[in-house]
Amino acid sequence: MSVGSSLPHDGARLHVTGQARYVDDIPTPAGTLHLAFGISTEAHATITAMDLDAVRASEGVVAVLSADDFDHMPDCSPSIGDEPLLALGRVHYVGQPVFLVIATSHLAARKAARLGKITYDALPAILTYEAALAADSRFEDGPRIYTKGDPATAIDVAPHRIEGSIDMGGQEHFYLEGQAALALPQEGGDIVVHSSTQHPSEIQHKVAHALHIPMHAVRVETRRMGGGFGGKESQGNALAIACAVGARRTGRACKMRYDRDDDMMITGKRHDFRISYRCGFDDEGRIAGLEFVQMTRCGWAQDLSIPVADRAMLHADNAYHLEHVRIESHRLRTNTQSATAYRGFGGPQGVLGIERVVDHIAHHLSADPVAVRQVNYYADMRDPVAPAGVAHDHVTSVAGDPLSRGGTERSAAPTSAKPASGQTTPYGQTIEDFILGGMTERLIESADYAARRAAVRDWNAKNPILKKGLGVSPVKFGISFTLTHLNQAGALVHVYQDGSIHLNHGGTEMGQGLFQKVAQVAAASFGVGLASVKITATDTGKVPNTSATAASSGSDLNGMAVKNACDTIRERIEDFLRENEGANEIVWKDGEVRFAGKSMAFEAVAKLAYENRVSLSATGFYKTPKISWDRIKGQGRPFFYFSHGVAITEVVLDTLTGENRILRADVLHDVGASLNPALDIGQIEGGYVQGAGWLTTEELWWDDAGRLRTHAPSTYKIPCASDAPEVFNVDLWDGPNREDTIYRSKAVGEPPFMLGISAFLALSDAVSACGPTYPALDAPATPERLLAAIERARG
Repeated sequence: MSVGSSLPHDGARLHVTGQARYVDDIPTPAGTLHLAFGISTEAHATITAMDLDAVRASEGVVAVLSADDFDHMPDCSPSIGDEPLLALGRVHYVGQPVFLVIATSHLAARKAARLGKITYDALPAILTYEAALAADSRFEDGPRIYTKGDPATAIDVAPHRIEGSIDMGGQEHFYLEGQAALALPQEGGDIVVHSSTQHPSEIQHKVAHALHIPMHAVRVETRRMGGGFGGKESQGNALAIACAVGARRTGRACKMRYDRDDDMMITGKRHDFRISYRCGFDDEGRIAGLEFVQMTRCGWAQDLSIPVADRAMLHADNAYHLEHVRIESHRLRTNTQSATAYRGFGGPQGVLGIERVVDHIAHHLSADPVAVRQVNYYADMRDPVAPAGVAHDHVTSVAGDPLSRGGTERSAAPTSAKPASGQTTPYGQTIEDFILGGMTERLIESADYAARRAAVRDWNAKNPILKKGLGVSPVKFGISFTLTHLNQAGALVHVYQDGSIHLNHGGTEMGQGLFQKVAQVAAASFGVGLASVKITATDTGKVPNTSATAASSGSDLNGMAVKNACDTIRERIEDFLRENEGANEIVWKDGEVRFAGKSMAFEAVAKLAYENRVSLSATGFYKTPKISWDRIKGQGRPFFYFSHGVAITEVVLDTLTGENRILRADVLHDVGASLNPALDIGQIEGGYVQGAGWLTTEELWWDDAGRLRTHAPSTYKIPCASDAPEVFNVDLWDGPNREDTIYRSKAVGEPPFMLGISAFLALSDAVSACGPTYPALDAPATPERLLAAIERARG
């Protein structure tokens, strides 16, 4: 069966041959116009004058729009309506769009956009945590606080205490395909928008609002993205709105794409954080009480900063049972790009905070970091050896059996699952399925951790210049949108009379393999080969009111919605076969339908059903069960389940230059019963490298005037192939999800990102070999920061 098989990405051949079509590849009508923004050069200022005559006179320019050309400025915000398409008399960061150029070519628009002459009256710019706190510049009134137990007392009476802080930088998404949109005007004032977006329904909503038309007059299509990582959840709104406005005003198709430097200057990044902590613990390293203060620079507009900061709080425990804990979160407004969604959505920042604490405890006690982690883990909910994964073999559908309606196997919960431990997270969710104890034991054995730890100690004792380090980091990542109503999905499935299957769902494909996984689900539902199933572009005209493809929920939500639609069609066919063909037991397998002692090809059954007026089209719907969340109280069950993983990384560090290399990484990750192991392993490998890049090489740097200076590949270093570990071992944990997800699989998009934290911890371990003082390494661990940490370690 196709479910559970390692099959290649549906677009793999198209990607490597260059045939995959992205927004910029779509053939455009004659006379298509191209757009570019003129952007601010000041971080915070009042616009006192604007001379755009040279822009209008530039070759190829058709129109130039500023705030004066709008009765009502369209809003680009995904949240509170605080992001005007163009600046309204005041600019709030360097790179904010101030005017819009519409020209006959991309190059003409970009050249003209540079000719605008804007006069500013500069205002004080808030760029740092300290400045924002001093000015009380923030989103929400005061900090958000979650408290469990009595942490202050627990810390004060604990045998040992530490305190410290860690700064962690933001991160540029650096998707291969930049932001892009194409708007095509239609008859009657309707419009079609092609957008490189993770959230077609939001594009539809924002364009309709900008043009003052109902949403049914806007159709948004997204076939694929060349990467997203959260950067196309809300940041594509401005381009789509600009193109729609341009198309409405000119009556011609309008297209816009950012060049890389414009993309980096205009769009938001991962939120940078400063996390301070105070912790009390016993002689084994068991945490008695813990206090966190999380501060994040949100940028000039709210965007998605509130839920990002919330999720950082929700992951402040990571894998550890904290009986007494206080988490305080400050969401600070600054004159920088509006920080936005990024893979992990605040979770990585929260996880790194607690991993720093555990690392600091281990150093303070001269204890093994793995042992300190294990003593603080939540109680394991399964036996140390995981049960075998549930098979995906197709099972018959039997009349009268309510569990078999629709004909696909309903996987049983793992028989070795234990009841809930009674342990709860800081936000009150009971831990029902924690498996990191067994996973960690398996990985430290398979990766030969004990012998390698001894070898690293021996190496460091003998080598004064090159130091090695080992880092171990677990992850327990919550799966669901924390905004409850987003946990829903729809699908549309057609079975044609020739047996071919046409499939649409609300998820978007950004290279992660979602389309292939969902096609596998549809193929399994009908017992046919994958070649019978075609998924076409995500289209708001086919599946409405979709959620963003985010929160690692693409397969969970859309896979279930598609299965629901397929089950409906199958039930109709089965009812017909029982009533007219004397069928009782019906088997859908290997492209055939077997019933009443005979076998028919699936396409013959489809034709027979069509000729007997059986509907072969259905919508499907799914909403995530069991979730309930009160974000104001900080209490509830925001997550349907947790995904787990653990990684061990070995590095070598040149203490004279700060240069370093990842030598080896061993990863064991929990994806439940995998829908497609090959795709899942690819996501794990990519997530690890991207996470390690965030914490080692990728540095965003603003100067004192608020200008982003790292806005091109020449100054911003993402990991390349040579930065991946020379030895890279990735294995999948073989236990199915205890919750009733699609074929008992688990999400895989975001959780592996946090496994890259082990590379950062390994570098900290290598620095610790240079002296007795805890190095308090900040991130990203650039050579400069590593050298400074070495000096601190030496005392």
